[in-house]
Amino acid sequence: MMNGAPGFWWRRGGLVSTLMSPVGKLAGSLTLKRMDQEGGTVPVPVFCIGNPTVGGAGKTPTAIAVLESLKARGASPFALLRGHGGSATSPLHVDPATHGPDLVGDEALVLARHAPTIISGGSDRLAAASLAVSLGASHIIMDDGFQNPTLHKDAAILVVDAGIGVGNGAVLPAGPLRAPLEPQLKKADALLLIGQNGLESGGPGDQVKQAALAAGCVVLHGHIEPDVDILASLKGATLHAFAGIGHPEKFFNTLTRAGLEVSVTRAFPDHHPFRESEIEGLVEQASLARALLVTTQKDMARLLEPRFKVLRERIISLPIRLVLDEPEQMEALIAAAEERAKARMQATPKPA
Repeated sequence: MMNGAPGFWWRRGGLVSTLMSPVGKLAGSLTLKRMDQEGGTVPVPVFCIGNPTVGGAGKTPTAIAVLESLKARGASPFALLRGHGGSATSPLHVDPATHGPDLVGDEALVLARHAPTIISGGSDRLAAASLAVSLGASHIIMDDGFQNPTLHKDAAILVVDAGIGVGNGAVLPAGPLRAPLEPQLKKADALLLIGQNGLESGGPGDQVKQAALAAGCVVLHGHIEPDVDILASLKGATLHAFAGIGHPEKFFNTLTRAGLEVSVTRAFPDHHPFRESEIEGLVEQASLARALLVTTQKDMARLLEPRFKVLRERIISLPIRLVLDEPEQMEALIAAAEERAKARMQATPKPA
């Protein structure tokens, strides 16, 4: 399951989870209370892509899909995220040419390849959104921040890996949920289930789907598709794969499901700050085995610093994209955010 997550998060009724559940219930109630606070507003639509649990679920590919959709119709969307793993403490317009992952985080560098990107750093999302508006944003697409109340959201979608669901259904630290599931679903406009596994009756994805339908959420489905040209170039080669993402096994499974020969895998913690010695070791091991070394686009973003330049040339990055089963429903959600933003701006009193 999630890299570095406790095993009991994925087993219902376990002793450790039961003992921790009172703390989880308190933490969850505090999170819900915080989410009820009214956030500040900006004069553009704000569309939030979050998830109800900690760890990777596919938010960033979803954000990229929305950004590209908006750009295709002539809009100027900006991505907005905290910049997890970076050291920035105030809102910052990400410049991939000068900013490294140590400052802005890996996800910001991935998003910045698709649209102007702002990180909030240690500040609130409202300050970061205001910076985006001042730079010409027509829309703000939040990657995470669903539970953060500082910025008003015109529409929100929760992303869940269908094969994993929400684990044991308990709240941190008893389980992976950030707050109780049902209230989170009621605060969202839609649920996006990514992947085909787990959607069978009673499966982890199906359980979340039924909860979403009961909460009045629209349910969308999608899957992650790797770059077909890169996959084709890897056919017939022996691969060594490494990943430092929320669910590294998903990356490894993507390679094997594509019929590729993966002889060695190495999992690192999510957002792991790679050391030169670690990458040197991986490169040397692959070279001795006459294997190709492959990783994720997100991990490659953490290798953009000059000290990794020579080593980076020995590593292959596999880009991915989200393919939606119901793209028209996502477009309807974006349109709803635009209409709500228009209505609230018209209702806001103009200064005398």
